[in-house]
Amino acid sequence: MEGCTRRSFLQSAAVAAAACSAHPLFSSAEISKSRFRISVINDEVSPDFDHVCYVVSHDFGLSWIELRSMWGKSIVALNETEIGESKKILAKYNLQVTDIASPLFKTDWPGAPKSPEGPKGDMHNAAEVTFKQQAEILERSIALAKQFKTDKVRCFDFWRLDDPGPYRAAMDEKLRSTAEAAGKQGVLLVLENEPGCNTATGREAARTLNAIQTPNLALNWDPANAVMRGELDAFPAAWDMLPKNRIHHCHCKNAVKNADGKIVWSPVDKGYIDWTAQFRALKQLGYHDAVSLETHWHGAATPEESTRISWAGMKQALKDSGAL
Repeated sequence: MEGCTRRSFLQSAAVAAAACSAHPLFSSAEISKSRFRISVINDEVSPDFDHVCYVVSHDFGLSWIELRSMWGKSIVALNETEIGESKKILAKYNLQVTDIASPLFKTDWPGAPKSPEGPKGDMHNAAEVTFKQQAEILERSIALAKQFKTDKVRCFDFWRLDDPGPYRAAMDEKLRSTAEAAGKQGVLLVLENEPGCNTATGREAARTLNAIQTPNLALNWDPANAVMRGELDAFPAAWDMLPKNRIHHCHCKNAVKNADGKIVWSPVDKGYIDWTAQFRALKQLGYHDAVSLETHWHGAATPEESTRISWAGMKQALKDSGAL
């Protein structure tokens, strides 16, 4: 992958975004016919939840949204008044929720060396304290899933260790038992491959899913996250190793090598992941869950404008793949 500059990103992406604005690639009615639940992670647009829902529904023409944080607060930290207000806003714009993008298990594994990926700080027994809080986060996330009428909660595989080997079996068992507990309440745990966690790449995701044989744990496939961890062949090579029947959520973003040789976030249509081919592969599987835009690239003037540029590229890839 050749290096690309921020200016070249913006010039080509802005032209594409402007063209799509003037001549929509397809209508909201056509989007609604897609077998995918096409969505956007809300806080990638703005912390103002009403404004986000307007953009997603009115400007993007979508019926689905993924909830992570709003009004500057994590979804799991919202009080009952805020939850009530957010439900009213969703109803106002006729939006349904794909999943609760919880921070579950984005924490150090107790007894292991402190991960360099986790938050910095010298709190005494911090790993043990935050690990114990995960039970509350799980309970809260399941309750939110029921309130927002979704059956999926996102989770992670603990902050990344240089050598997870001595702790791997115990971490697998924790993920398995937690997924089983969620399953008893009608909720599917979807594990995201995350660059800073122990399951970061497609190959690691295949290992984790094969080690944890429960239908209550699924994969939130994020090929760009895998690229960010150095798996430049996340699609299609690592993709081919995944148990496809256990993929029940997908995050859409991209990553590219810049002029300095560093892997950085990029708009959906520029980078290592060929999203037209990835959408086509999902379509061929009969996939019918969410494909959710998680912009991450902030090359434009604002997060919202960056998201609009990435959405234009995502729309084109959906059209080109025949995923409507």
